[in-house]
Amino acid sequence: MKTLNKELQSQITPRKALEILKEGNHRFINNLKAHRNLLEQVNDTSDGQWPFATILSCIDSRTSAELIFDQGLGDIFSVRIAGNIVNTDILGSMEFACKIAGSKLIVVLGHTKCGAVKGACDHVEMGNLTELLSKIQPAVYQESHTKENRNASNSQFVENVSEINVKRNVKNIIERSYVLEKMVENGSIGIVGAMHNIETGVVTFYDEVMYIKDDLNPQFSLDDLRY
Repeated sequence: MKTLNKELQSQITPRKALEILKEGNHRFINNLKAHRNLLEQVNDTSDGQWPFATILSCIDSRTSAELIFDQGLGDIFSVRIAGNIVNTDILGSMEFACKIAGSKLIVVLGHTKCGAVKGACDHVEMGNLTELLSKIQPAVYQESHTKENRNASNSQFVENVSEINVKRNVKNIIERSYVLEKMVENGSIGIVGAMHNIETGVVTFYDEVMYIKDDLNPQFSLDDLRY
C-alpha cells in the first residue's frame, strides 16, 4: 500500500475518500489487512503529511479509526474525545486538517455501547466530565421515541441517543465553522456521520447526514442543516 503524498492526495475527491474508508472497513471486518511497511511509511512521511480524511471519534479503546478503516501512517487525521463531541479546539483542528493540510472528508464516528452516552443518559456529574457530558445532553432530550426507562439500562435508548448525537455533531461542525461550511458548499470537502458497531466491526454511514457535492449529488444544499 502506497504512502500518501501531496500529488496522490490532490487526486482524491470527497466521494473517493468515503469509498477508501468503506473499502478499508470491509478489509477490517474480513481480517484482510492491507500490506504496509510501517517503517517505510515513517520515513516517507518524515518531511510532511497529506491525510485524505479527518475522523472525529470517541476515545473508546475499541474504536481506533486507523484500525477499523485499515489505514496507515499519514492517511488520516484522528481526532478523539469521549462521546465524539465538538468543541472550539476540535473545530480548529478540523479547519487546519482541511484548509491547510488538504483533507477531503470529515467523518463524525460514533460507536455502539458508548460509555459517554450512557453517562449523559444517566445525567452523571463528576468533575470536568460534567461539562463534557452536557454537550451530549441535547441528544438525550431530542430522543422522543422512548417513553419509559430513559436511562443507560435501556440499551435501545442509548443507541438512539448515540445516533442523534452523531447527526447533531455533523450539523454542529458546519453551523460553528464558517471555514468548513464554505469548503463543504464549494465541494472541496465532504462531511458525513457514521456508527461503528463494536460487536461486528461494521461501520454504517448515515446517508441523511452525508454532505458531498459532486456529480452523484447535483442538488446538494446545506439548507436542511439550518436549525
